[in-house]
This record gives sequence, C-alpha cells and structure tokens, in this order.
Amino acid sequence: QLQASGGGLVQAGDSLRLSCAASGRTFSDNAMGWFRQAPGKEREIVAAVTRSGISTFYADSVKGRFTISRDNAKNTIYLQMNSLKPEDTAVYYCAASFTYGSAYGLGRIDHWGQGTQVTVSS
Repeated sequence: QLQASGGGLVQAGDSLRLSCAASGRTFSDNAMGWFRQAPGKEREIVAAVTRSGISTFYADSVKGRFTISRDNAKNTIYLQMNSLKPEDTAVYYCAASFTYGSAYGLGRIDHWGQGTQVTVSS
C-alpha cells in the first residue's frame, strides 16, 4: 500500500514536500513516480525515479522547480515542490512501476497510492 501525504493550501511561490510511504511490501524493486490530476483534466506524470534513485524524469512543466527522491531504507519517496504556481493545483498520486523510461517516466503502473490535495492560491 502506498500512502501519500504532505499536501495542503499554499500561496504562489511557496514550497511543499510530499511524501509517499509504502507499507505491506517493499517497493525497492520498482521505479516510482508522482502523477497529478487537476479538475477536468487527465492524470499526468510529474516526476519519476529509478529503483536506485540515480536517474530521474520530470515533466517539462515542473523542471527546475520539483525534485523527486527516494529512501529505500524507509520505503518512501518524496517530491519537493518549490516555486509553486496556481497551475500546480491538483490531486497528487504516487505510483510504482516495473518500467522506467528516460523519455516518458513510468510504464504500466503496478500500484497506485492514495492522492493528496495540493492547492496553490494566486
């Protein structure tokens, strides 16, 4: 099970750190990532990280502002979000996959976590 946390209501320019803790099984063999879904829009990938944590993928819209990381000892991944914009408002989901691609992030999702709401006011 994947449990996301850390969302909230912030102002434009603020920062938030999302966490996704795994329980019941280890996800150290999975590439991991964050997706988001805004109202009326499709779910989109935000960032992904390989099993080792060495390689990362970012959507163009968040490059330079967001940083994904993982701590396999804690079975947890993180998303540090800086310089938040109103268009970052969405429900953020963590996910696990056995496939990572440098061009697209994650392949077929093996497991979805629960979402956490991020709201950025202007």
